Amino acid sequence: MAEVKITGLHKRYGTFHAVRGIDLDIRDGEFTVLVGPSGCGKSTLLRTIAGLEEISEGTIEIGGEVVNDFRPRDRDVAMVFQDYALYPHMTVAKNIGFGLKARKMPKAEVETRVGEAARMLGITPLLGRFPRQLSGGQRQRVAIGRAIVRNPRIFLFDEPLSNLDAQLRDEMRGEIKRLHQDIATTMIYVTHDQIEAMTLADRIVLMRDGVIEQQGTPLDLFERPASTFVAGFLGSPRMNFLAGTLALSGSVAAIRLSDLLLPVAPGRNLDGATDGQAVLLGLRPEHMTRARGEKPAEGMFRQEATIDLLQPTGSRSYATFRLSGAPVMAELQAHDVSRPGESLPIDINMSRASIFDALSERAL
Repeated sequence: MAEVKITGLHKRYGTFHAVRGIDLDIRDGEFTVLVGPSGCGKSTLLRTIAGLEEISEGTIEIGGEVVNDFRPRDRDVAMVFQDYALYPHMTVAKNIGFGLKARKMPKAEVETRVGEAARMLGITPLLGRFPRQLSGGQRQRVAIGRAIVRNPRIFLFDEPLSNLDAQLRDEMRGEIKRLHQDIATTMIYVTHDQIEAMTLADRIVLMRDGVIEQQGTPLDLFERPASTFVAGFLGSPRMNFLAGTLALSGSVAAIRLSDLLLPVAPGRNLDGATDGQAVLLGLRPEHMTRARGEKPAEGMFRQEATIDLLQPTGSRSYATFRLSGAPVMAELQAHDVSRPGESLPIDINMSRASIFDALSERAL
């Protein structure tokens, strides 16, 4: 196991600046997920750690040792790719043990390690099969097994589940999470899927245009997004954004929409904000619920809503209505509303709301 320290890392392809000044410390044994939209630089960053791409500037340390000039095989990392990269003419056992055999490891040791990796991943009955006889999920387990047997200091995953269907992705997420719990080795995982990031990570590093937009625990980013980009990227359905202005009077604050005045929760720190400042109010669907009781609880703002669109999903229904003329989506219980056109009282949890400066799109 080993920690990873990245300092001032840049990667350029001619005039294209793919990664721009990344500073990142990954703790020993941590599961770090690099996430962001396509083209944000996350896979490029991972490949520089693996040594598959030369960096243009900066340093990469693994276990306290600068590895800038190390070949990939000398960095003691194992990488799992999106496309499995299995040898079609080799059995599962030979695929898993190929790297060990190439390093002249004794046959008995190779067999022991292959057997242990297969047991850990639940693929022991498949050891005599060929890749063409396996499902996508089984092939990915074999690819992970090939990485496990090396006992590397670091595991690197480059969108390993993107070729699987939804059910297999769910299963494999659980397998990878369990694997990390079992072996407690540093893992760095790249994905564009925010659900994978939220469910797998000890820490999320959200990238945008070659830089880190925000990093922290999944709940840090979900509950305290630093920008509208972070707030909109994490969460499904995405956060609702409403344009308004701040109304400040002493210690009392509110957000004025076109025809509504929504009180900001008491104690909310708005240092540096000014009266009349243009803002974006961020409301997650799950923070708007059907009202219960005669009056709203503390921190809640009650509003009568007429449902324009209803999307049932089983235990939940996503209901779209208009708040001060703008469409917003709320996450309701399945039986809270039965059809579009129905009116009902909605409680908006203003204590969970996010507020962003409209110009910079940074959180207040």
